[in-house]
Amino acid sequence: MPNQFLFVFAQAHEDFRIPELVSIAELHGFELAIPDNLDCSRPFAVLSLEKEEHARLLARRCILIRSVYEFYSRGSSYDDLHERNRAARPKWEKYVPDTSFKFFVNGYNQSIPKARQRQVIEDFSYMGFLGKIDLKTPEITMGCFEEYRDTTGTTRQKHEGDGNFREVYFGRLLEEGSARSLIKTFDVKKRQYFGNTSMEAEISLLMANQTLAAPGKLVYDPFVGTGSMVYTTAYFGAHVFGSDIDGRQMRGKSQVPGIRRAAAQYGVEQRIMDLCTFDVTQNPWRCGGLFDAIITDPPYGVRAGAKRLGRKKGRTTPVFPSEPRPCVDDQPYIPPTKPYELSDLATDLVLLARYLLKPGGRLVFFLPTVTDEYQELDIDGMLCEGMELVANSLQDFGAWGRRLVTIRKTSTQSYGPPTFKPTVSGPGDAPVEHVPAHRDFRGKYFQGFKKDHEDSVT
Repeated sequence: MPNQFLFVFAQAHEDFRIPELVSIAELHGFELAIPDNLDCSRPFAVLSLEKEEHARLLARRCILIRSVYEFYSRGSSYDDLHERNRAARPKWEKYVPDTSFKFFVNGYNQSIPKARQRQVIEDFSYMGFLGKIDLKTPEITMGCFEEYRDTTGTTRQKHEGDGNFREVYFGRLLEEGSARSLIKTFDVKKRQYFGNTSMEAEISLLMANQTLAAPGKLVYDPFVGTGSMVYTTAYFGAHVFGSDIDGRQMRGKSQVPGIRRAAAQYGVEQRIMDLCTFDVTQNPWRCGGLFDAIITDPPYGVRAGAKRLGRKKGRTTPVFPSEPRPCVDDQPYIPPTKPYELSDLATDLVLLARYLLKPGGRLVFFLPTVTDEYQELDIDGMLCEGMELVANSLQDFGAWGRRLVTIRKTSTQSYGPPTFKPTVSGPGDAPVEHVPAHRDFRGKYFQGFKKDHEDSVT
């Protein structure tokens, strides 16, 4: 029979919570059943796992887990809680004879007065622990959590509502969420090399978990920029290859390339296989099935737009000259670039992943969308034969948001590289006339996401 565990989550990026749990369970090869009615807006969840070690593994790797407890009871009142806790005696009675212990009471959306904390703890006296009370290094720690509803924006007296909680939980501490401390470790502000488009640490870590990064895995970032996803993915043991159309992003101005300097700061420099400068639409990959995962945050034009080699409209001069040209001051020839439409980029990225990924490999990338225009068809339309959607998590910024999309290669068949020709819609079953919400995202962003005049009239 599966054991039940109480998970205490950080109240951040709630939409990312379930995909991260499922991904880490898959990485370690165990089953995790997610209740259909799980409310991710709440910080507590009771989940079933076969082994205690599985709960510990989740706590050590999941960025959004604060702590995990062996679950004993829950209730809408303390009478309910104690009744169920007495029924759960076989779980905790082995600690009664001679185990040092500690009790604590915590509140979510509510501070609990110390006097009331003592009263709550004394009400557990029926458990009859005979061991020593040890507040510093106890052998077991018992936690009681009162969950109150959010009262932000309302006027209330201090401590009003104590005892009128939404639900209360009780259990034994198994493990603190140690992975969460990595957010400070990879803080961009403390990094030796970063840019104005560097991804924040928490999101970079969540993305790395979605790739199932682990020792022996080979991961590729085709828009590596300043390397935010390289460091976190390599930290979890994967070997990483990065490329970008602009080598200056990767190098910086110092003699030692910027990404390698930052990688050395985190002790992962040896896991950076190489960093190359090339246009992903003119890539050097001559065979597919190379990578276990592709992780990237494609540029979408807010702070830096996506580029590809080529002349802008109206220019017919070839990108690469057929004959050598004299260089002014001995400067190298720099090929011209043109904008790379985001919807085309996203479609090409899925096809490129199908070509480069091993069977079962994952593509993890961010896609910005306009909130009022987004449809599920926007993502489904990018899918193609041999690729399936695993997760689609929204980071909401109001009028727009960015979606962390995880796609898995399901086919063992070999596919060719994409043609990188501009398209109106994806290669899947989406109708040609469908225009995804992320098309011309840059223009919509700087126009404040205002609808066209015709739309407003309609």
